[in-house]
Amino acid sequence: MNPGLVLRAPSLLRPSVARPSCARRLRVLHQPPVPGATSRVRSLTQSVCVNKMADRVHRITMFKLPSKDDQAKLLGQYKKLSASQQKVTPQTSPPLDGKPYILSMVVGAADEDARSQGYTFVSKTEFANMDDMKYYDDGCQAHSELKGFVKTLGVEGVMTVFFKPQAVGGVDCS
Repeated sequence: MNPGLVLRAPSLLRPSVARPSCARRLRVLHQPPVPGATSRVRSLTQSVCVNKMADRVHRITMFKLPSKDDQAKLLGQYKKLSASQQKVTPQTSPPLDGKPYILSMVVGAADEDARSQGYTFVSKTEFANMDDMKYYDDGCQAHSELKGFVKTLGVEGVMTVFFKPQAVGGVDCS
């Protein structure tokens, strides 16, 4: 490796650090004009991005929630969920450690568009595996409180889908 080419992998071993997933891929700090260096770096970066994203479970939940006031209230509940989510179940052996388990969460009101088919609020969460997502559905106290709160709002419909990526691309992974 050329001594002028410095790579680092921020937060790859520290998932508790709150950084966007795009910041977790390898970054080039200094790249001198070396023939072939760009393609090697791009290949390394893409490999890390694909491996990191492909193992995760991505979950998208969309709400038909026409009231802007209710959308603001729901956003507040998601912020509360983000701050308090942790995996705690003393029934398991060994007991879970109480650490946050949602790898990524992005939430917000959808932009108005005919293609949205009435869905006005979206949550996208990422989990390390299906067990973590099942815990989110069935065991997480913070998510249980959010689900109870949603029932008090004027929600006209909810759709949830989840998947493991089969293709990964884009500027962050090139």
